[in-house]
Amino acid sequence: MKLRSSLVTSGVDRAPHRGLFKALGLTDKDLSRPLIGVANSWSECVPGHIHLNRLAEAVKAGVRAAGGTPLEFNTIAICDGIAMGHRGMHASLPSRELIAGSIELMAEAYQFDGLVFLCSCDKIIPGMLMAACRLDLPCIFVTGGPMLPGWFKGRRVGFNHLYEAVSQVKSGKMTVKELMELEAAACPGAGSCAGMYTANTMQCLVEALGLTLPYGGTIPAVEAERLRLAEQAGRKILELVREQVTPSLLVTREALEDAVRVDMALGGSTNTVLHLEAVAYEAGIDFPLEEFDRLGRETPHLCDMNPSGPYFLVDLHRAGGIPALLQELSPLIHGDRLTVTGKTVKENIRGVRVLDRNVIRPLDSPVHREGGIAILKGSLSPEGSVVKQSAVRESMLRFKGEAAAFNGEEEALEKLMEKSEAFHGKVLIIRFEGPKGGPGMREMLAVTAAVKGLGLDEALALVTDGRFSGATTGPCIGHVCPEAGDLGPIGLLEDGDPITIDIPARKLDLKVGNRTLKARRERWKPPKPKFTRGFLAFYAKHVSSASRGAVLA
Repeated sequence: MKLRSSLVTSGVDRAPHRGLFKALGLTDKDLSRPLIGVANSWSECVPGHIHLNRLAEAVKAGVRAAGGTPLEFNTIAICDGIAMGHRGMHASLPSRELIAGSIELMAEAYQFDGLVFLCSCDKIIPGMLMAACRLDLPCIFVTGGPMLPGWFKGRRVGFNHLYEAVSQVKSGKMTVKELMELEAAACPGAGSCAGMYTANTMQCLVEALGLTLPYGGTIPAVEAERLRLAEQAGRKILELVREQVTPSLLVTREALEDAVRVDMALGGSTNTVLHLEAVAYEAGIDFPLEEFDRLGRETPHLCDMNPSGPYFLVDLHRAGGIPALLQELSPLIHGDRLTVTGKTVKENIRGVRVLDRNVIRPLDSPVHREGGIAILKGSLSPEGSVVKQSAVRESMLRFKGEAAAFNGEEEALEKLMEKSEAFHGKVLIIRFEGPKGGPGMREMLAVTAAVKGLGLDEALALVTDGRFSGATTGPCIGHVCPEAGDLGPIGLLEDGDPITIDIPARKLDLKVGNRTLKARRERWKPPKPKFTRGFLAFYAKHVSSASRGAVLA
């Protein structure tokens, strides 16, 4: 097999190139082997990534043992939890595009024969998935794994409890001393925050897509089993290079459908809609929002995971992980599709069984009859919007209220904390937070956690053209399209406008006449851009709608 890397390592004309490689300490033997790029998002800035340097060493040992030459390089990583609730969150979603682009450029410059993706957390996994599909080189993913839950006053806690505690302190329900004790306990070490937030949902979906070895989505970050899996992945990439197994063979329409079904069964983060749309775009697959709703109606919610339920990722792993969930979903999934193991899904899960029926419920006894995510349309969201219906109490599935509109998260949070009783029965609108208008489609965990901490989660609804964290619970509808920055209806509504939410009927309606909206549109003036230079200004000019994955197109 002619190696792709021979373009930069072979022949008289490549003596200068070999000289530079030898400056790295490589030998002629090293350069005669497949060059495997190890794309690592390790950094000292993110708890989900702090241990990826150890996993990288295990990966590289596996690559060398299997006859390849590993070359590690890094890309950026932003912790959404640290960026949350302030100016920094504008950078999070745009970082996904930079991650994809940086890996694309490294792979093209070095002509790697294959890639191992080492990643964890919200935008890094999707960015690497996008790069994998764009490059279509043999590749395998090694995710960092979930954090263990913390313990506080005799109960298990996760990251979401910290945000809820902030508003409890401000309302006098918790002391500052208790908050400090909680913040020291809630995130006990390395890994992606312990619940089924975006990071862990994406880790599970990478496994569901067939791009990582079995159990790669759920092995806790701190367990030695993850190091062994990383070494096995390093060996496996050489097989994938030899057999030329690339993402175009793995990330098919059937794989995307199965990933959505797994997402629905897990009750995963709404952000996965945005990311799977972007992955489908890079894979050249038309996968409209309606597919999520169709699959959600057909696939029951089987796992009652934190933040809306009692179980954490470690519980899912002990219950059999994603292989066990796929086994339970086997009547609904495409079992004959190929995975990076070289086997089909059906072969991978043969003999696997569910080890804890409290964590992975049977198909005929689900947590909810429908999947975790629903797509709503209507006069307020003509192109669609997204809600995590599994995290909404039955009493709030239908809601009518008057709009209380705010142009940005900070303004809404300030008013909410100042006079929370004024918002009873209201639909809190946070707009100009979309991909373009934000820019960057910020998450609203500070607001949603405040609502829960103030005991308002059955008193009001939230609607935004931005996003909600995977740690969000309650009637929180995001991704409203068209966004306010694109002159969508959400940008034209005014305080007091009646809004109707009907999640079972998949409707989100603004009860204002077309003539009134037309008059408002004619006098509408766009707000001043928040960024006029740099990448965020570029992003705002070129990003597509959230309904199409918010990609740069």
